[in-house]
Amino acid sequence: MTQIVLNFDTGAMSALRKGPGQLAAEVKTAAVVRWYAEGRISQGKAAEILGISRARFLDELYRRRVPAVQTDIEELREELACLTG
Repeated sequence: MTQIVLNFDTGAMSALRKGPGQLAAEVKTAAVVRWYAEGRISQGKAAEILGISRARFLDELYRRRVPAVQTDIEELREELACLTG
């Protein structure tokens, strides 16, 4: 496993009321949610990276107000065209 080291001022952890382990988990989750929102990874891959179930990842998306469905208007139009024949 690859390890990435980030340095945070003690004041940042104090302001966020998180210890080092909690802050590391928060940063990792935030990054993975962002990658999903950008369409860079799937829900399944995001859940795998975080070591949680897909259902729990969906809960995390809801908590962070990130849409679970990553579809643009053109993709929706194409889907509707297929359905209406």
